[in-house]
Amino acid sequence: MRDTFVRTLIEEAKKNRNIELITGDLGFGVLKPYFEELPNQFTNAGIAEQNMTGVAAGMALCGKTVFTYSIGNFPTLRTLEQIRNDCAYQKANVKIVCVGGGFVYGSLGMSHQATEDIAVMRALPGVTVVCPGDLVEAAEATKAIINIPGTVYMRLGRGGEKRIHESISDFKIGKAVKVKSASENTEKKVAVFSTGAILDEASEASKILEEQGIGTEQYSFHTVKPIDKDVIVSCAEKFDAIVTVEEHNISGGFSSAVSEVLGEYGKSVKLIRAGICDEYSSAVGNQQYLRNKYGLTAEQIASKVKSVL
Repeated sequence: MRDTFVRTLIEEAKKNRNIELITGDLGFGVLKPYFEELPNQFTNAGIAEQNMTGVAAGMALCGKTVFTYSIGNFPTLRTLEQIRNDCAYQKANVKIVCVGGGFVYGSLGMSHQATEDIAVMRALPGVTVVCPGDLVEAAEATKAIINIPGTVYMRLGRGGEKRIHESISDFKIGKAVKVKSASENTEKKVAVFSTGAILDEASEASKILEEQGIGTEQYSFHTVKPIDKDVIVSCAEKFDAIVTVEEHNISGGFSSAVSEVLGEYGKSVKLIRAGICDEYSSAVGNQQYLRNKYGLTAEQIASKVKSVL
């Protein structure tokens, strides 16, 4: 996913010389093609993420579209005051890119596990929150956020994510992508919503549920803010339950955003939430190990849905 982001950004930056990329002294293996081709549109701010964000805000207020790049919580929680005061409040065109959302860097412990970032970023007024689910969404999102005014947060996986979509012809920020429709010849039907790189587990869980006779319609919400209210309301009216899947704390995260829409529109539907249940992980391990520990594998998601239904 990060390679796709860099390739796409190179293409766009060649066409638009106002695009700048700032890194917090990392990612050089991945970013090398960018700074070799576009050295005058690249800055290494050093291991100083707060300064990186302040510099990005200054550049943006001088007319640039600036991407900041770091891993896990470093471009978000560590720099929250600078994002709030220097970027969001000023409506600066700063695009904050996190590589390693969720448990990607799980083996480095809770300091590197980005499990509250969606909640924090979507709480900031005027900040768009984008969490692509696969390589196709990552490429489309990178191109789209360049033209979104103001501050944007984009949460990526790392590398090796499965490609779920062949292509997306009508990608729009704020509009969920339909992955599959539910089978008609089933009694119970659910809608499975996911955000971010856990799209692979959500897709596999949807297949398992279909095989077990539960009609499943699936959507990828690459944008958490603004969220696609139309899809949420429509599914609440058609299905027995809505399932939300996120590699993130369910408090304040994607499922909370879906809940807010259901409450606002007065829709009564069973909501099944798959995510981290308001706790920090004391466990250390790779992403798949931690997904399994916190009930986020396809089999665990499907089993939870079936038990509730």
